[in-house]
Amino acid sequence: MGTHIIKMPDIGEGIAEVELSQWHVQVGDLVVEDQVLADVMTDKAMVDIPSPVHGKVIALGGVPGEVMAVGSVLISIEVEGAGNLREGTEAPAPKAAPAAVVEKPVAEAEAPSKPVAKPAPAIAAAPRPAPVARAADERPLASPAVRKRAWDAGIELRFVHGSGPAGRILHDDLDAYLAQSEQPAPAVASYAKRTDEQQIPVIGLRRKIAQRMQDAKRRAAHFSYVEEVDVTALEELRVHLNHKYGDSRGKLTLLPFLVRAMVVALRDFPQINVRYDDEAQVITRHGAVHVGVAAQTDGGLMVPVVRHAESLNLWGTSDEINRLAQAARSGKASRDEMSGSTITLTSLGALGGIVSTPVLNLPEVAIVGVNRIVERPVVIKGQIVIRKMMNLSSSFDHRVVDGMDAAQFIQAIRGLLEQPASLFVE
Repeated sequence: MGTHIIKMPDIGEGIAEVELSQWHVQVGDLVVEDQVLADVMTDKAMVDIPSPVHGKVIALGGVPGEVMAVGSVLISIEVEGAGNLREGTEAPAPKAAPAAVVEKPVAEAEAPSKPVAKPAPAIAAAPRPAPVARAADERPLASPAVRKRAWDAGIELRFVHGSGPAGRILHDDLDAYLAQSEQPAPAVASYAKRTDEQQIPVIGLRRKIAQRMQDAKRRAAHFSYVEEVDVTALEELRVHLNHKYGDSRGKLTLLPFLVRAMVVALRDFPQINVRYDDEAQVITRHGAVHVGVAAQTDGGLMVPVVRHAESLNLWGTSDEINRLAQAARSGKASRDEMSGSTITLTSLGALGGIVSTPVLNLPEVAIVGVNRIVERPVVIKGQIVIRKMMNLSSSFDHRVVDGMDAAQFIQAIRGLLEQPASLFVE
């Protein structure tokens, strides 16, 4: 037997160090080739580190939250044959992961909590194990298709037993979990006194989000502007297009129309489609409109980028938004797909509330926020009518964008959305 050393890879773009975000294995686990061993976080994206060999994990080179240099030892695996450990070099000693307090349902107090479940010997008619209680920040093994199905069904994969190789969660496991979930849950006293606590380390994507938000609020001079928009005609157009073309081209949400409105409005307000390097004191205006579309993922908020939105029609924009959102949620988005935006669009969908104050995505100087659509009585030409109304809550960097320009930009978007035919008039 030999030892195969896996070092922290060079992820490119001059990155010298990355944060170890999460282990998918522990010392003693058996791993197979191409199995994801760990997630590491750069300034721009989460990156999976797969195993190039079959073997047994004998040492971990870091703990979640640790910043590791490129080329440092990440993990040691015992393999058949000589391995790649140079003579006279010792594998690193295992590092204990910090203890994580996991709240478990009463009925699952004895459920296994190893990050990767080892395949058990086949036993005829054996009962399926109880739902697994993994750590809150643990990312179980599962294919993108399984992750999407779980996301759509509102299932947290960390509670699902994986019956595939190395504990991978399969579609059959989701079926079994759904069947279990249909059974009545044990009764819990509504007014029972609770004294439990949970300490959650701020690492990985959550730490990056915290750093970027704090940096944006500290460096930029935020100001927000809110305007209401009558989207009755726009919604009628969207419903019509979906009825006519939905089966052949796909269903349209509101987002592609908003992106189109931003593209058209920016033609008259190029000073808003910029990136501001406040250290070099340089403003770069962009002809291309690269729209960052904020997407909520299991790990937190991510902003994949629809590149050259000015060159896409409604369905092209819709397809790209859906593709990027799925890539972000499955952790497969590339660095290029997560960087380079010139303006950002953020929406909480049906939970959008009435007003919000979004935080800028530096080094951009503008972010357009979308609130939910509500039916309200509105006075039009002296008559009270019911219209579909929506607020745009947007923020700007006052160091670069004047208040008048911001207001006129949002008013331009409002005009385009209230007269949707104008979105397509050249």
